Amino acid sequence: MEVVVKGGSQQQFNDSDQAAAYDEYNDSEEHHEASLTHELLAGAIAFEAAKAYEDHCAENGEPDSHATAKEILAGITGALLDREIETRGLDWIDRERAQAETDNHLDGELQNRYN
Repeated sequence: MEVVVKGGSQQQFNDSDQAAAYDEYNDSEEHHEASLTHELLAGAIAFEAAKAYEDHCAENGEPDSHATAKEILAGITGALLDREIETRGLDWIDRERAQAETDNHLDGELQNRYN
């Protein structure tokens, strides 16, 4: 899956796999079912985190290093995951699986951006 975190138009950002996962997740009636996969949750979180990160960069400028960018994105991601876990009544295992999937979505993009 591709995460658009810099450049491109808003339309490209909204056409990403993560945007589709975000829409599907938020349109789901029951959020704690087997049909709601951790990958779907992770895609939705990755999309929302990438969007929040872009907003942060627009307001504050680009971070100086990959490490700083990763810290900012990890904070955003953690807050979004916590919100969903608490709101949807998911457990610790769900959170850990979703966190790992979300990290996979976002880490490669940051590596490409700062290397």
